[in-house]
Amino acid sequence: MQIPAERLDQIAHRFAELEARMASGTLEGDEFVQASRDYAELEPVAKVAADVKAMREEIAGLEEMLADPEMKAMAEDELADIRTRLPDAERQLAVAMLPRDSADAKPAMLEIRAGTGGDEAGLFAGDLFRMYERFAAEQGWKVEPVSMNASEVGGFKEIVANIKGSGVFAKLKFESGVHRVQRVPVTESGGRIHTSAATVAVLPEPDEVDVHIDPTDLKIDTYRASGAGGQHVNTTDSAIRITHEPSGLVVTCQDGRSQHKNKEKAMQVLRVRLYEQQRDAAQGAEAEARKAMVGSGDRSERIRTYNFPQGRVTDHRIGLTLHKLDEIIAGSGLGELVDALIAEDEAKRLAALAE
Repeated sequence: MQIPAERLDQIAHRFAELEARMASGTLEGDEFVQASRDYAELEPVAKVAADVKAMREEIAGLEEMLADPEMKAMAEDELADIRTRLPDAERQLAVAMLPRDSADAKPAMLEIRAGTGGDEAGLFAGDLFRMYERFAAEQGWKVEPVSMNASEVGGFKEIVANIKGSGVFAKLKFESGVHRVQRVPVTESGGRIHTSAATVAVLPEPDEVDVHIDPTDLKIDTYRASGAGGQHVNTTDSAIRITHEPSGLVVTCQDGRSQHKNKEKAMQVLRVRLYEQQRDAAQGAEAEARKAMVGSGDRSERIRTYNFPQGRVTDHRIGLTLHKLDEIIAGSGLGELVDALIAEDEAKRLAALAE
């Protein structure tokens, strides 16, 4: 997909304008924040555009040199090299210019819930959380549990965690959906393979300005925490339930001993879920187009199977099977799946633009 020369000039001109504004020292407050965001978004595009323009100009100059018998051999060698590299640079530019999800750069809220399969589903939910936790550590991200409901035999009935870092949502957004596991449970004496599942949701975490919550729209209830937790359980009303009446969303948090901390965490989760509602409503017509890409984000869609007896992981959306289950479940091999999903999404969006 070749980008017209005029578009390259427009990118360079816009980037030069932003550089001048940032260097002027006249920007303050929201204006400075917006200019910084625009600059950060355009910088990688401008760099690849400049490379493509330089390579095209070099090709033009070398083609003129072909008429000189003394320079012809050297020009042919250099032309062959640049013409080999240019298509890759052109594709990089086309990918860089694809419309970006405004949430891509944001941190994310990871929600994992045990599905069908009883205790084994809870254990698998725990395995998935540790997989994402280790992958996040490799990326230099910070994982902070927000709320969790441990299962009796280990693992989780539900766990919600905040993941902070650069480009978290962009990398993890295709993880939303149903993850299925096939293995022999440790509690199974007959050695029979069981199938169970866990649901993963990855939601972008909004900035404070992205979501306005009117305090009068909230119904806040306190109650006594239940489950494991020591002497404070059932002795203090530290658990919090927040109902956002306009949307009907209900969020609970009972992990901490402090009512204040539980309320803070519950509000954090509520903001994330309201932001996702707003995004779905705003995207509207785009929702159908998104379903045609790698993933719709639909939590009921079965996206991946982890088959322990055969040591393989299959992502059903892109038909990719990797025989390295141990590496993937350990987090170190997850990047290969993540990169393949991103590449497939980019390829489909490029193809849609070319139609």
